Amino acid sequence: MPIFRTETQARLLATLYLRPDQAWTLASIARELGVGASSLHPEVYRLEEAGLVSATTIGRSRVLSVDQSHPLAKPLTEILNYLYGPHVVIAEEFGSIPQTELLLIFGSWAARHHGETGPPPHDIDVLVVGGADRTEVYAAADRAQERIAMPVNPVLASTRRWEAESDALIRQIKASPTIDLTPTGANRKQHDQ
Repeated sequence: MPIFRTETQARLLATLYLRPDQAWTLASIARELGVGASSLHPEVYRLEEAGLVSATTIGRSRVLSVDQSHPLAKPLTEILNYLYGPHVVIAEEFGSIPQTELLLIFGSWAARHHGETGPPPHDIDVLVVGGADRTEVYAAADRAQERIAMPVNPVLASTRRWEAESDALIRQIKASPTIDLTPTGANRKQHDQ
């Protein structure tokens, strides 16, 4: 997005703001982002100057954190979540799996995303409907889990199971908030949410 100075800056902010409980050193965040610490240092400095990030020296390491009291913290977190949040990662990792007719996030993460109150989710539930290969689905879940540092729980369902009214889990999913991440152009049937 052109609202950020660089892609590295945006990814740095996303990592810090979307995982605020995790402690990051300059070296650990550089590894996470796959960039050199020397190229990350100027970005951190600019963000420190703006008051969006603070760095505390502990021993020989600089530990980075976000200032949640900054007036821009909440709207910035919302923007970063929209651009880099777990639903984006899930769509990227699961979206290319063949024979996926429907891809949904359900459960507490979807409920919070839709504004329902409750405790912060500690995992993400993903429904994959169609004839997707189980091995590919679990590999995608592992990759997504590593990227978002949160457990990803995939549920596979055949088209018949999705359309049946007898399955309690499917009825619960259909009656609850979901986030549809089905790739455009996927061969899927219409569904009610």
